[in-house]
Amino acid sequence: MNRRAMVSSRFRLLFAPLALLAAGCSGASPASRPPLEGAAIGGEFMLSDKAGKPVRYSDFAGRYRIVYFGFTFCPDVCPLDVQRLMQGYALFAKSEPDIANQVQPIFITIDPQRDDSAVVGEFAAAFSPRLLGLTGTEEQVAAAAKAFKVFRSKGEISPGGGYLMDHSNIAFLMDRDGKPLAMLPVDKGPQAVADEIAKWTS
Repeated sequence: MNRRAMVSSRFRLLFAPLALLAAGCSGASPASRPPLEGAAIGGEFMLSDKAGKPVRYSDFAGRYRIVYFGFTFCPDVCPLDVQRLMQGYALFAKSEPDIANQVQPIFITIDPQRDDSAVVGEFAAAFSPRLLGLTGTEEQVAAAAKAFKVFRSKGEISPGGGYLMDHSNIAFLMDRDGKPLAMLPVDKGPQAVADEIAKWTS
């Protein structure tokens, strides 16, 4: 297992007890409650879209949100995750178009040094016109990552100046109030993603 996969596994285990605790306190069975209900994930941020226009988390109030943190120079994990994520969203949109229009998929870079507005916008558009790519200053991105409990760390710089980013690759499904519902199973493919979105939004 590579380092990023190990980080992801530790991150998923971190929230498993929270999901069980929330279900236990409510008196409902775990299957009937969102697995991330009550978890301290998400919060206000100020970032920029492909045109450099300011975007706040609160701008999406009243809509479901899918939030994924990654970076455009990622050689494998991020593009595969985002591809499956948006394919799953497309499947969901085909069966539930009205609800899908109330879901905003968001890609937030964890590498603002290289991922400026134009780069993030181009990356997002390559997967879907519905995917919103966001970036910001180092401080803004760090604050957003902290709000979503996302791990990010710059790797060793190569002689040519290149580097990779270690990070937790989790796709969060958030409710209309911006609170966490579930982690979307991008590792299980598009249909699993579509089914999970439908489970907590339909």
